[in-house]
Amino acid sequence: MSAVRREARRLMRGGRGSHGYDHVRRVLALCGHLAGETGADREVLTLAALLHDVGRPEEDRSDGSTCHAEAGSKIAGGILARHGASRSLTRRVRECIAQHRFRRGSPPRSLEAKILFDADKLDSLGAVGIGRAFLFAGEVGARLHNTAAEARKARAYSSGDTAFREYLVKLRHLPGKMTTPEGRRLARERAAYMEEFFRRLNVEAKGRR
Repeated sequence: MSAVRREARRLMRGGRGSHGYDHVRRVLALCGHLAGETGADREVLTLAALLHDVGRPEEDRSDGSTCHAEAGSKIAGGILARHGASRSLTRRVRECIAQHRFRRGSPPRSLEAKILFDADKLDSLGAVGIGRAFLFAGEVGARLHNTAAEARKARAYSSGDTAFREYLVKLRHLPGKMTTPEGRRLARERAAYMEEFFRRLNVEAKGRR
């Protein structure tokens, strides 16, 4: 496990900070919380959490045209094979990774895949989610803020790909996509905080008190 952890950290050095190894550590902790007393396979879940974003640098280099879940599943297969994982374990971890993305790929089916999916989405909500949204906007050279009309018309990875756009087109919809009871509870709580933040930002961005 420690060797896989080191390799995941090394591979993610070439990625952007919004999806860096700090994100992996938080997702791993959230996976542990969500697993609770569910009987989830901790080995599968830990490996999937550690490796779920190893394909992210490829997606970043392609400005989003490469699906990091698909790429990451393949990369993870190679890593696990090098470290002697069984075919069954490798297949289960790869399935979790392939199914963890929000917009593309198959929906999560196994318990471990559902937990990874929810943990990954929870890290996009709340105070951490706000910070990551602004960090990503800075990474792609986006403006600080834009109006709802401007945000909806903007392209991904453009100057209009603001944190507010990320909230409008993706993040506010996440609570309805969660797959576990605890995931849904935490998502509602974090989403409420995020909603109030962007409501206030819209007011302040107009120069109002």
